Amino acid sequence: MAKHLALAFSLCLLVLFNGCLASRQQSQFSQQNECMLNRIQAREPDNRIETEAGRIESWDYNQDDFQCAGVAVQRITIENNGLHLPSYVNTPRLVYVVQGMGHLGMVLPGCPETFEESEQSFEEQRQMQGQQGRQEQQGRRQGPYGRQGQQGQQESFEQLDRHQRVRRVKEGDVIAIPAGVTCWTHNHGNEPLVFVSMFDLSNRHNQLDLNPRRFYLAGNPQDEFQQGQSQRRRQEIRGRTGKQQIQGQQGNNMNVFSGFDTQLLADALNIDQQTAQKLQGRNDNRPQIIRVQGNFDFVQPPESMREERQIQGTQQRGQQGQYQDNGMEELFCHMKMKQNIGRPTVADVFSPQAGRISTLNAFSMPILRRLRLSAERGFFYNNAIYSPHWNLNAHEVYYVIRGNARVQVVNDNGECIMDDEVRQGQVFIVPQNHAVLQKAMSDGYEYIAFKTQENAMINTMAGRTSVLRALPDVLLANAYQMDRQQARNLKYNRQETVALSSSRSMRSMQSEKGHWWAIA
Repeated sequence: MAKHLALAFSLCLLVLFNGCLASRQQSQFSQQNECMLNRIQAREPDNRIETEAGRIESWDYNQDDFQCAGVAVQRITIENNGLHLPSYVNTPRLVYVVQGMGHLGMVLPGCPETFEESEQSFEEQRQMQGQQGRQEQQGRRQGPYGRQGQQGQQESFEQLDRHQRVRRVKEGDVIAIPAGVTCWTHNHGNEPLVFVSMFDLSNRHNQLDLNPRRFYLAGNPQDEFQQGQSQRRRQEIRGRTGKQQIQGQQGNNMNVFSGFDTQLLADALNIDQQTAQKLQGRNDNRPQIIRVQGNFDFVQPPESMREERQIQGTQQRGQQGQYQDNGMEELFCHMKMKQNIGRPTVADVFSPQAGRISTLNAFSMPILRRLRLSAERGFFYNNAIYSPHWNLNAHEVYYVIRGNARVQVVNDNGECIMDDEVRQGQVFIVPQNHAVLQKAMSDGYEYIAFKTQENAMINTMAGRTSVLRALPDVLLANAYQMDRQQARNLKYNRQETVALSSSRSMRSMQSEKGHWWAIA
């Protein structure tokens, strides 16, 4: 009897395992089928949301090339003194600052509040607010920023403010943000703050479906990927909830707090119901990016050494109350989340005739190993060429920062599935192992490329480190039906590596050089 039970149990486990394996293989096969692309093109944003202090633009992630890469892309513009309200998303993402400067707050769960007000700054802020209150008696701030809000601020001054680290961001910065981590952004500069984000929908940290989902903690947000919602998904929602909720999907949504019962929320936070209702934003019609009323000041370190020396004594007095780090805080809370790859001095590849390339991977920023993402910043002069290559282990998502270029992409059948001139503000995708050739036009070519592996690798097809250079000349002669001298010319005509100058400009430079030698 026991043997029969054991046999039956073993058969059940075998069936279950085969079912899971078949499901996984079917899922992988379905994803691979999505990469059987006949056409790739550079795309403009499909959806645009205007807010009181900026705009949010997104690309339709249901397009075949986006589905193949398993990504979504978004561009957010924040005007001066605009605030992008706190939110989190279901996927890891990389953010590149295209223009401007500002502050970015990232709330890492379980990490300590390392930014703390001092007694001196507390008193100065209290006096300053008292002066502002006398000057603005006429109710310059309305609604939640009016007198009640000011009274709340005065009451909160009974204790010092503490919060997690706030990072200064500027043009050229890449920010790595894990899935589910809350972020907010404020523009304190004199020009719009523009950043582009890539959501890695197929990442292992996304346990939901392959749709980008942003959860807001404040405001009354609109659907940021409305144009990206496929008809199939709308039909599924219609079947479950009816037409009324479909209309709600197309309009504004509510923040996460609004879904809770007001009394339960008040009990959980130990606040009154009126404050809980403000958290839920029942009467708040502001969307994702709002205009800050008055000063937006918080605890932050000094920007210069001079300011730091002035408060050095205060810092030394406060050292006794500092927290003690533990292993988790050292490994996660203090990880580098931001790095600038826009400056010429950080270039990994540089050619005076062609341009430069900067890379960011898990070796230079370890958090990327957890997110399994990397990035590359390119700056090519006019008529320069990015060596034809393919990505060994990653998809690439290109965003054109400035200029324009001619781009060709070839698939495994030797078919050119993309032959376009890309320009500023467009996005295009190069799937894994597809060969790509890019040549800058007369205005030059700048881009940021997000990659779906933490240590993405390329194999070039031209230049000193190319696949052709590594092959024996006799092999090339037989493979391409040429003599061995031609094969050697093919191998050694290019002494550059990745950033290549135009052949025409090289010949022009060589002829001028020869002419100079002749004169000498």
